[in-house]
Amino acid sequence: MMRLNKLEIKDKKLFARFLNLSRHGLSVYAFENIYIWKGIFAIYWAIIEDCLCVFFQDNIGCFMYLSPLGKAAKPPVIEEAFRIMDNFNQNKDVSRIENVEEKELPFYRGLGYAHQEKYGDYLCSRRDLAQLKGNRFKSKRSCVNYFIKHYQFEYLFFDLKYGKACLKLYDCWMAQRKCASQDNIYQGMLEDSRNCLKILIHDYQNLNITGRVVLIDKEIKGFTFGFKLNKDTFCILYEVTDLSVKGLSQFIFRQFCAELKGYKYINIMDDSGLENLKKVKLSYHPVKLTPAYIINRGHTCDWVQRRPSIGRKDVPG
Repeated sequence: MMRLNKLEIKDKKLFARFLNLSRHGLSVYAFENIYIWKGIFAIYWAIIEDCLCVFFQDNIGCFMYLSPLGKAAKPPVIEEAFRIMDNFNQNKDVSRIENVEEKELPFYRGLGYAHQEKYGDYLCSRRDLAQLKGNRFKSKRSCVNYFIKHYQFEYLFFDLKYGKACLKLYDCWMAQRKCASQDNIYQGMLEDSRNCLKILIHDYQNLNITGRVVLIDKEIKGFTFGFKLNKDTFCILYEVTDLSVKGLSQFIFRQFCAELKGYKYINIMDDSGLENLKKVKLSYHPVKLTPAYIINRGHTCDWVQRRPSIGRKDVPG
C-alpha cells in the first residue's frame, strides 16, 4: 500500500501549491478548512501521479475529503485512491470522494462512477451584506441599529489572548443552541465544530485566518473567523455571539463583510441538509448556490447523506 503522510501544519505550502492550480468555489478547497478537522479525523495525504489526494479517517471508515488536486485529472489516480480507501474500509461502500465540484462530473462519469448531489455552498454579494440596503434586509438592518444604539462595545482584531474566552463563549452558545434544537445531527455538529475551533485557535498564527472579536464591558461577547478562498471570494468559517445581546450577531457579520472590500462574494458555506440552517442562510439572499457532489461506485448510502457536512458555518439569524 502506498505510504500515507499524516497532515501537519508544515504541509501548508505544499497544499497551497496544489490548491492554487485551479480556481475553486467550494469552501473545502482551502488548507484552513482541511487542517482544522484534525481534532475529529485522522487526516492523511499522498502524492499519486503528481496529484495530491487527501484522506479522512474515523471510526466509520476512510473517505476522500475532496477531489484529487493536480494539473489534469488522471484515471489511475482515482483507481489508486479507491484502493487506498478500500484497504481501510471493511464495507467498501464507504469508499467515496466528497465535495467534488460540478466541473469535474464529466470526468467521473466517463470512468463509470456515479454521483450524488449533496448540500452546496451559499454565495452572497459582499456589498449586499455590508450595506444591508432595501426591504430585503430591513430586519437585519434594524437589529444592527439596535445593537449600535444600546451597547458600548469594542470591535477588535482577534489576538491569542482572547482564545480561552472565545472557547468559553462557544460553550455557552453551544448550550443555548442545544436547548433550542433536539436534532441529534445538529447537536453532533456543534460538538465537532467546537473541536475544530480549538485547533483553529491553537494554530491561528500559522494559518491564513482572519479573526475579529466584540467586547462589551471588557468581556468577549462575539467572535468571527474566515479565510480567503479565491481572489473574488472570502469564506466565513465561524461566527459565534452571546445570544442574549440583541443585534450582535447581525452587527459582527455586517461589520466583518464591510471590511472585506477586496472581495466580490462572501461564501457562507452549506446548510448541512438542515432546514433551520437553510432558512437562516436564505435570509441573507444568496446570489448563487455552488453545488457539491459525492462520487462513489453507484450505490446510495443513506448514512452518507445524513452525515453532517464537513465545513459548516452557522450564520446568524
